[in-house]
Amino acid sequence: MSVFNSTYYQPPFFLLSGIPGLEDAHILISIPLSIMYAISILGNSIIIHIIRKNSSLHEPQYIFLSMLAATDTGMSASTLPTVLNVFLLNYRKIEFHGCLTQMFFIHTFSSMESAILLAMAFDRFVAIRNPLRYTVVLTHRRIAQMGLSAVARGVTLMAPLPILLKRLPFCKSIILSHSFCFHPDVMKLACGSIRVSIIYGLALVLCSFGVDSVCIVLSYALILKTVLGIASREGRLKALNTCVSHILTVLIFYVPLIALALIHRIGRYHSPLPHVTMSNIFLFLTPVLNPLVYSVKTKQIRSVLYRLFAVKVG
Repeated sequence: MSVFNSTYYQPPFFLLSGIPGLEDAHILISIPLSIMYAISILGNSIIIHIIRKNSSLHEPQYIFLSMLAATDTGMSASTLPTVLNVFLLNYRKIEFHGCLTQMFFIHTFSSMESAILLAMAFDRFVAIRNPLRYTVVLTHRRIAQMGLSAVARGVTLMAPLPILLKRLPFCKSIILSHSFCFHPDVMKLACGSIRVSIIYGLALVLCSFGVDSVCIVLSYALILKTVLGIASREGRLKALNTCVSHILTVLIFYVPLIALALIHRIGRYHSPLPHVTMSNIFLFLTPVLNPLVYSVKTKQIRSVLYRLFAVKVG
């Protein structure tokens, strides 16, 4: 019996999809996915715990890092139930309002992460450009305000997305291209005019991710200008080394995000595989790689981890 019972309706559910052409291997694929989720949630939780428990890490740089870890944990938790249902249990249904809720949280955490990466770029700029005023400029109160602003911006900008979709009629397919609910993917199933949703989605990308990325680039241009003014080569390398972890994190976040946006908006493919691949890289790898990058590249985090595991082993 068809789920389409009127010309203007909301479907009772959507059907999620795994990786096209690899349906028979979904159970095997669920093993690395489960490992990735475990690394993401455990790794980010350990970083939050370490920063919280060590007073020596209660500095702006590490407070922002704990915010990033919390955001990555939220991102993983948003996608985990449906992804494992699809790949491990072969359960593809997701209720209509549940889909819109998941979509809201995925995009909200993405916006929050972008804002936190910008705040971390500002942190590196202040630390290198004016180190004597570092703790004066970035007080705990100001850091808290920046964190709350990231949350408020994400919620405010992303709240209209499910509201706009809820007002549309859905009379096409109910099959989504991903194992989670992604705004462009849900929007394309609507049979009414999606002009407003397209314009708002594009404006949202430009005004949030676009502005954040431009500001990050400008921050590093000013940082580079300051570093080049340092007399000694050792001093220049030391200053740049403090930025390596953040630069890697920015690339891990923005490269797949930009590729995904381009594929969805201007790409024309007969196969949904490019969309699925890039969205999976963006949502799965980012929360996994961030704690690994900071654990390996940040001496203070690495030394605390070493002491922690040394005590456990001992």
